[in-house]
Formats: sequence, C-alpha cells, structure tokens
Amino acid sequence: MSNLRHRLWLNLILLCVLIITGEHAQNVPDMASLLDTKLDLSHSNLTILQPSMFQQYPDLQILDLSYNALEDMNFSVFRIQSVLQKLDISHNKLRTMNCSSLHYIKGVTHLNMSYNDFQATFLCKEFASLVKLRHLGLSATKIKRSDFLNIAHQGLQTVFLGLENLQLYEAGGLQSLRTEKLHVVLPQNLTDSTHLLYDDFNISKTLEISNMLCEKTCNNAVLQIVIKSMVSNLIISDITMSGYEMVRILQICWRSTVEHLSIYRFTLIKEFDYEKFDFSVGSLKSLSFDYIFLQVFLYNSEEHPVKIFSEMFVENLTLSNAEISHFYCPPSPSMFHSLILTNNKLTDMIFAKCQTLTNIQLLDLQNNILEKLSHVTSMTSTMKSLKNLDVSGNRLYSEINKDCEWSPSLRVLNLSRNKLTDSVFSCLPTYLEVLDVSNNQLSSVGEEVNHLKSLKELYLSSNQLSHIPDCSYLSKNLIYLSIDENLIYSPSKEHLTKCQNVKQIVLGKNKYQCNCELQEFISSAESLYENLVGWPQSFMCEHPQELRGVMLKNFRPSKLSCNIFILVGVIVGTMAVLFIFMLFLCKHFDLPWYIRMIFQWLRRKYRIRNVHNDEAIMGKRFHAFISYSQEDNEWVKKLLIPNLEKSDQAIKLCHHERDFIPGKTIVENIINCIEKSFKSIFVLSPNFIQSEWCHYELYFAQHSLFGKNSDNLILILLDPIPQYLIPNKYSKLKAIMKQRTYMEWPKEKRKHGLFWANLREAIQTNIPLEDEEIFVLN
Repeated sequence: MSNLRHRLWLNLILLCVLIITGEHAQNVPDMASLLDTKLDLSHSNLTILQPSMFQQYPDLQILDLSYNALEDMNFSVFRIQSVLQKLDISHNKLRTMNCSSLHYIKGVTHLNMSYNDFQATFLCKEFASLVKLRHLGLSATKIKRSDFLNIAHQGLQTVFLGLENLQLYEAGGLQSLRTEKLHVVLPQNLTDSTHLLYDDFNISKTLEISNMLCEKTCNNAVLQIVIKSMVSNLIISDITMSGYEMVRILQICWRSTVEHLSIYRFTLIKEFDYEKFDFSVGSLKSLSFDYIFLQVFLYNSEEHPVKIFSEMFVENLTLSNAEISHFYCPPSPSMFHSLILTNNKLTDMIFAKCQTLTNIQLLDLQNNILEKLSHVTSMTSTMKSLKNLDVSGNRLYSEINKDCEWSPSLRVLNLSRNKLTDSVFSCLPTYLEVLDVSNNQLSSVGEEVNHLKSLKELYLSSNQLSHIPDCSYLSKNLIYLSIDENLIYSPSKEHLTKCQNVKQIVLGKNKYQCNCELQEFISSAESLYENLVGWPQSFMCEHPQELRGVMLKNFRPSKLSCNIFILVGVIVGTMAVLFIFMLFLCKHFDLPWYIRMIFQWLRRKYRIRNVHNDEAIMGKRFHAFISYSQEDNEWVKKLLIPNLEKSDQAIKLCHHERDFIPGKTIVENIINCIEKSFKSIFVLSPNFIQSEWCHYELYFAQHSLFGKNSDNLILILLDPIPQYLIPNKYSKLKAIMKQRTYMEWPKEKRKHGLFWANLREAIQTNIPLEDEEIFVLN
C-alpha cells in the first residue's frame, strides 16, 4: 500500500508542478492524459484492492496489477472505470473471484488472469457479459470438458494457456474454445499429453506451443497429430531437443497443413547430422529459425547440417541469430523468394559464384561480417530477380577501380552502418529506387549519383556531410531525402531551394551554427516547411554556446548586425553626426583654441623634461622677464602680473618699473634682466611693433646664450598682428612668429582660466629665489 501511495502522490506532484510553473503549458494536457489513462502498479506488493485507489482515474484504459500478492478479486473496485480496456492480474495468488462483479469491466478487450492459484480455469457464466473480450490469458492445474463452454460464443483473437503445472486434462477440454490464435505453454509432468496436443492442433489455424522438450518417443505422437491438424501457422518457442528430433519435426510439418513454421529460442542438444530428405513436395511456404542456442559443436557427417536448409523448397527462409558462418548455395534452382540470414557470422564467401538463386527477391544479410563491397556486387550479379538487398551492419568498404556488377532487377539497397566512403556512389546499381547509406563515412554527394535516374528515396543520415547535397545531381523522381544527424553547420539556401521538389526532407538534428549566414536558410526553410520533416522542433542551434537549444525558427538576429549596407550606413551616418557636432563645438566653443593650448602645454612639458635643470637655472633670479609696449601697460599690470605672481610666490616676474636698477642705462638693465630670467615673455600687439625698446628686448632675448639652446621665448598675442603690417626692419619678429607657437589672449572670459594655467605651467620651474632683494643698488 505504501508503494501505491508513493506512485499516486508522485503523479499528482508532477502534474501540479507542470501547472503551477507554467512551463511547456501546451504539453500539460498530454501529460495529464497519460497519467489518467495508463497505470502500472506491478511489483507493488498489493494484497487487497480498494475503490479509493482508482477514484482519481475515471478515464483509465490500461491497468497492470501483475506480480503482486492479491488473493481475491472483486471487480467492483473498477465501478467508475467504464472505459477500461486492458487489465492484467497475472502472477498473483488469486484463488477466488467475484463473478457477479464482472459486469463492471464489460468493456475489457484484454484480460490476463494467468499464473494464479486457480484450481480450474474459473470461467464462470458471467464471462458471457464480456462481449468485447478479444485477448484472454489463463492458467490451470485441471481442465475439464465444460470449462470453456461459457466463452464458446466469444470471437476471441488470442488465448494464452499457461499449463506448466497441469495435472489433469480431460480429452476434448479445449474443443469448445474458439480463437484465431492459441498459445499453449506445455506441461512437463503430465503423464499423457496426447489429447492436449491433439486439441491444440485442432482449435485454431495459428498455434504457438512453448516449453517443448522432446525425446525420441515424442515425434511419433507429434507426427500423427500434426498430419491430421488444421493448423496453417505453427510457432514453436522455447524448445529443447536434439538435431534428430528437430529434423523429424520438419519432415512432419512438410507433409501437413502447416504453411508457415516459426521456431524461436531453439536449444540444440546431442548430435545434429546432415540427412538427405526430399523437400520438393509439401505445403510449407515459409520456415523461420530465430535464436538458436548450440550445445553441439562437433558433427559426425562430412556435410554440415546447415546444408539441409539450402535444399528446402520454401518461398521464405529465415535463419537469424543462429551463429552460422556459412550458407550453402542450393544444388538446384531454388524457389527461395525471401532469404533472411541476419545476426550471424557470414563472410564474403557467402554465395560466391552461386547460379541457383534466380528466383530470390529479398536477401537480408544484415549484422554479419561482410567486408568487400565488390564481393557483394559479384554475389548478386546472378540473382536475376533480386529486388531488395539488405547488407547493413557489416564491415563493408568500397574499393577504388573495382568492377560493380549488380543484379539489373535490384530496386532497394540498404548499405547503412558500414565503413563506406564517397567512392561508393560510383559503384551503385543504375535502377535503384531506394538507397540507404546512412551511418557510414560519407563527406559529400557529387556528380557520381547522376546515373541513379530512378531514385525515389535516399537516406544519408549519420554521416559526415557538411552541406546539403546538390539536388540538381539527384533524380527528378526523388520524393524522400534524409540528411539528419550530419555535420551541417551552415546549410546553403541555394541547395535547399534546389530540393524544393522533394516532398519530404529530413534535415533536423544537425549542429547548426546560428549566425547571420544562417538567416537566409531559415527564411527558405519557413517557406518550405511542408517539405521539412520535423520543422521546427528538430532544428536547434548548436553554436554559439549561448544559443544552444534555441529553435532556428526563434533565432532572430538584428538586421543591423546582418546587413552590411545598413551597418555601413549607420557607421557613416554616425561619423557624419559626430563631424557636424565637432564643427558645432569648434564654432560655438572655439575648440581649436583649447586644443592648441593643450598641445602647447604638452610640448613645453616635454621640452622642460629634456633640459638639464642645473645648467638652465644657474644664476637665475626671475622666472620670466616681461617685454611689452607701454600702450599695453594696463593689461600687464592688472591681469598678467596678478595672475602669475599670486600669494604663493611660486612665480616671480621681472618688471622694468619695479626691477630695473637706477643709474644704469636702459640697455644695460634690459640685458641684465634677460640674463637673470629663466624665460622672457613678449606681449605682442600692433603697439609692440611700434616700440623700438621692445625690438631691442626681443633681439637680446633671442640671442642670449640660454635662448640658443632652449625654448626661452614665450609669445603672447594680445591683439592680432597681420604679417603685412610688420615693417621689414622687424624681420626677426616675423621669423620668430613663423617658427614659434604663440599663445593668443582669448577675449571670452570663460577661456581665461585655461590660458593662465597654461602660461603658469610654461614658465614655472624650481628656481632657488632668496628672501632678500635679488638686485642691490650699487
């Protein structure tokens, strides 16, 4: 009970989480439907059933209660499950059953009650109400003639009888049973099973008998029973016997009404020698052996027992999972239409130079150890009726410059799961309609496929293709193309468009790289979505990592990043806007002036770093000597000197009104001040060129010893001076203004701060000025 509660709560929690989170809301109804219609409670240690267990499943259709410990069954627990169709109560401990409650499951089509503790079949009269019952599973230790009368009117399709523990069987006990197929697990301890076998072979046309263990005395009874039976389709499973007994069974079936004989899970014991037998006359059309477990590895005769099968006159022969390494070419023209030899150890020598398989239409050799494709082509060249060849799951590789002689009738060829490369396309039969070369080592599909004019289906999945094949090389009749699970990162729009006449294209599950180049392909895919199988769910981005798992349909890159013309336009437009903005700044804020001032500051900083400071400041007492016209005296006194000589006394200027020594000539004072100053400041204006003394000061400053080796002249253009207004005698001034960068006095007040800062930076240096007067009167 605890296990049941756990399952129910788990289902409820899962459904609630899906609804609350809202994730994948479109799938919630499907999940809810799955939880409501199918319930597996097998292996849950249930001992009793309660109606409350199933109240939340009113739409339950499939219920599995097998492998529990139920001892009694009352079907009233399913009173609200009116649509219940399949009920499995096998492998319990049921001894009794409430027959009056059977009407609660009257819609059941599948009912499995096998492997319980019923003494009899327990088919009470109420089973007549199960009018839709088609599949029934039972077990019993005793079977009487009247046991199946209550379901005699039922048109059953399948009846399973697990009779391993049968102890008593009354002759004719199964005669009233009507079913299309009867599956009986034979008892091992029943003293006489002749009557049971006789009834088995005369109830339905399809019979499966399991757990058959025959000794030499078994074949005589089987012989008489099979010959007189009505069975046309006989299935023998889980059978253990010697080769001799097996051959007797084959001989018996050959002369009976059996047309189709299938043997599954056959364990061979004792000897199995080749024995000549005439298989030319008989009713058997198909013979199938699947899973043969050998306990015999040595044979007494010179001929291998497998030769028996090659001599059989049957239309369809299957030897699968039989561990055979060779199969004989029939000694005479064979009537094989279908020959299936899958999951064995067959090599390239199979059917070498065989001329007798002229009627074969289907040859299935998948999952063997074939290697050379040329041997396969040579093998089929004599099979004039061959239409379908399956050699998948081998070790085939294609050889270069080898003749390829295929059967001219071949239409379907499966070469999947081998080691084939691109060269295989030059070695294919011309009239193929279906070609499967998936799961190989193909990297491209080129012009070599031009000769396949009739091709309708082409399977190229799980290879190494990096592009969609060019459909112009493929047949115009192609209706199906599978190229999923390859290495197609960026498929071509043009190649996809060329394949628009192909009705179904499987192109999903590739490693798509979602970038601008893929955008055109996505647009084409959306227009051809009816042709693309799995669109859009199977088409996912693989690269880049941040887009992994995103459907191609939802990949929407910006037009700016993918259109080069738009991108160039945006860049050019942005540059134009910036250019216009710069023009506006230049005009409105005089930006060139600021740039020029900053450049001058940086240039002076660089030059000062490269001057030998000790030599430059030796004997200096002033930071700068000021030379100006007397007409500009007011500007110098009120603005220049106060802004440079501040209270911090970091700069000391040489001003002639303050620092010229009385008693000396003007020329001597000018020369002395220039020599005692680290730099010279010249305030240029139209007034400056009219002053003779200013001309002398400029001349002396330029030709001073220090001035020859460093940038000791600072020119301040107070007012503009056109070159044509400067007299010829002031050639030095013209040359200096052309060679040196000068500082312009800005008329706008907002620029004054930067001007003074730049000027102070130009003349400031560490000169060891003394506290007392620098010049002492003589």
